[in-house]
Amino acid sequence: MKKLCSIIIMFILSDYLFAQQAPMTTQYMFNTLLINPAYAGSKPFTSATMMVRKQWAGFKGSPTTETASIHGALEDKNVGLGLYISNDHAGIINRTELFGSYSYTIEYGESKLAFGLQAGLSYLKSTLSDLVYNDNNDPVYEKNTINNVLPNFGAGLYYHTDLFYAGISAPLLLSYDPLKSLSLEMTDVHHIRRHYFLTTGYVFSLSEQVKLKPSVLLKYVDGAPLQFDINANLLLNNIIWLGASYRSNDAIAVIGEYQLSKKLRIGYSFDYSLTLLRNHSAGSHEFMLGYDFGYNVPKIKTPRYF
Repeated sequence: MKKLCSIIIMFILSDYLFAQQAPMTTQYMFNTLLINPAYAGSKPFTSATMMVRKQWAGFKGSPTTETASIHGALEDKNVGLGLYISNDHAGIINRTELFGSYSYTIEYGESKLAFGLQAGLSYLKSTLSDLVYNDNNDPVYEKNTINNVLPNFGAGLYYHTDLFYAGISAPLLLSYDPLKSLSLEMTDVHHIRRHYFLTTGYVFSLSEQVKLKPSVLLKYVDGAPLQFDINANLLLNNIIWLGASYRSNDAIAVIGEYQLSKKLRIGYSFDYSLTLLRNHSAGSHEFMLGYDFGYNVPKIKTPRYF
């Protein structure tokens, strides 16, 4: 019984966070700051974004994620600053993060290359008393909660023009895993493993009223299989985004965004699981609210492509 309970708890504590420790969203392409600090200040205005994601709706204990971010360029336009906070709740595990970002951009004509750094803290709490168990004498349950405040840092590169972007990043470079080398070992620590992201996308003009933006994201977490997202979004009349996404061995999704004004935008995505979870949940829902502000917003003639 003790061995079985230990295995179950370790699975609960590590499996979800192992696969999704950095905040990830289906609409990441509209808020790349969450995975790449070099994105900070990539627009000539300040941009704030809020997202709420309910994963596997209808499945008890399923993950819920809330994120809020803001970033913008300083007056010299070469330096960008960003900040994001996220909260992720999955089963008995709650994770709250606060990270600040800094970027420096070098311009090559119409092209820009940004170097970014981020640093911050992750607070993780697992409430073992929320588990349902039969053996009250099992020493596994002697601690009602496990708490960790874990510092971390990351880095990234972001290259973009008006119609193309590509980025590579590692937002979590510190590893907390006693089974891995070059890791920081602590007692009763939640495992955090290194994340690596590669993103790219391009905007094709099909007509004056229709633009097509395919994009790809590659994600690798130390010790896990490579995962990829393939996305295609249509921009209609410079106001409405409609698209679809495929996440390898996981889900397909539909995406929509509406530009209410030059400053305000709203978005929604729905994920349909391709795993056995589709038999136990009503899919995943994600809501996004974005607001761009600053002196330069009224002067922007082209829509926000990424």
